[in-house]
Amino acid sequence: MNCVKLLGQRLSTRGFDRQVAEFQVRVAVLNGFIALGIPATEAVR
Repeated sequence: MNCVKLLGQRLSTRGFDRQVAEFQVRVAVLNGFIALGIPATEAVR
């Protein structure tokens, strides 16, 4: 949750549906950043 808060403390939209959409965009951005930091592993034979 701390990482989500780093993207902004408050939601800028007023309507509930738009707040949900804004939060989903923030989570998608956060997941993209996390995916960049995960190394690609391969099995060695």
